[in-house]
Amino acid sequence: MDVKKDGPKPDPGFVSLLTQLYKALNRRTGEDLLGMRFKPYMTLGYIRDHPGTTQHELESALFMDANSVVLILNELEAAQFSVRRRDPHDRRRHIVEITASGRRALERADKARESLEDEVLRALSPEERKTVRGLLERVLESMYSEARV
Repeated sequence: MDVKKDGPKPDPGFVSLLTQLYKALNRRTGEDLLGMRFKPYMTLGYIRDHPGTTQHELESALFMDANSVVLILNELEAAQFSVRRRDPHDRRRHIVEITASGRRALERADKARESLEDEVLRALSPEERKTVRGLLERVLESMYSEARV
């Protein structure tokens, strides 16, 4: 008899569940799947979806420190997926833009990510998927609001 299955299940907590999910997904979302590492993929997606974004905005939006953003942008530029340009209105700032090759690479990575999401969420109905997404968006928006204070 397996004692682990008997009795009530312990509550691992929300943060623990999210951490486990993150680790499981992180193992599956490597360069083999996306064609780039996951953090550069997330960064490039943000750049595409927010034209004219600055390095500082990337730090806030992606919850990364300045050094990490610079390293990721260096990686994206080396792959010719993005470029940094001086802001003509404030020469101290850099505006980050996606290149045509970055857009193509991101489209391929998005298709792979969508396939992975379908695999990971296969046990959920379309309505349950929509609910989970909405709840996660609310939690994330709350964290963004807290970070801005």
